[in-house]
Amino acid sequence: MTGFGRGVAEQAGLRATVDIRAVNHRFLDLKLRGAAIPPAIEEAVAVRVRGAIERGSISVSIHIVREGVSGASTIDPAAAAAAHAQLAALASQLGLPGPDLALVLAQPGVVTTGERAEDDPPVLAALEAALAQLERMRATEGAALATELGARFDELTALRTQIATAAASVPHQLTRRLQERLARLLEGQDTAGIDPARLAQEVALLADRSDITEELVRLASHLDQVRSLVAGTGSVGRRLDFLVQEIGRELNTIGSKSTITEISAAIVDGKAVLEKVREQVQNVE
Repeated sequence: MTGFGRGVAEQAGLRATVDIRAVNHRFLDLKLRGAAIPPAIEEAVAVRVRGAIERGSISVSIHIVREGVSGASTIDPAAAAAAHAQLAALASQLGLPGPDLALVLAQPGVVTTGERAEDDPPVLAALEAALAQLERMRATEGAALATELGARFDELTALRTQIATAAASVPHQLTRRLQERLARLLEGQDTAGIDPARLAQEVALLADRSDITEELVRLASHLDQVRSLVAGTGSVGRRLDFLVQEIGRELNTIGSKSTITEISAAIVDGKAVLEKVREQVQNVE
């Protein structure tokens, strides 16, 4: 699910700003960017984000400034001299012109700003505020998504009812088709000798092969479960993924057994709806 959160915290003259951006992703992909912070704080940030978010591509940007400095840059002459000496020696070995000032200033440690990670800035406090804002935005999106998914599951439930109604007429249609086929094969001949019991047996065999009762029962169960998940709380994305796959499996099986156009048409409609559901479920945590 998508969302954005920003948190700001100040402590001992340091101000930490944390921005969190979340976009849809099947798994959790966490990226930390921005100011260098102590490894212990970086690990704590990663643990806290993973504990709060289970799915999504998450980008955490950290910015730290010291009050009164406002990010002003200063140059370390000793570091600049050392960097120039190393670059000049390398340029001499390669037969290239000596380094210019811009290249020297670009070397690590030559230019420093008001950002200081060694003073243990209040990153975690800013992170909590950012996560709270992100959660509010994601909750709003989640409510809208639940409404959308509920409407799609209503469509699938209606189609299941339509399929079940059509399936009740399958034995009758099979009998009629078999009788019509026999009439064509025996055209001009006496059909009085056809054994009704034998005809009924053939119809029963065909009906058994076309029976979709079990598939309809499982489909109803899957639809009940997805409704419960959407109406519930907590992380349900992966379970919804699985159930959507199972719904698709039942639709495919019913379609393969279908012998009448009403069921085949309903299966096509059901697969179209399910594809929309599958796309939306990818956004659910």
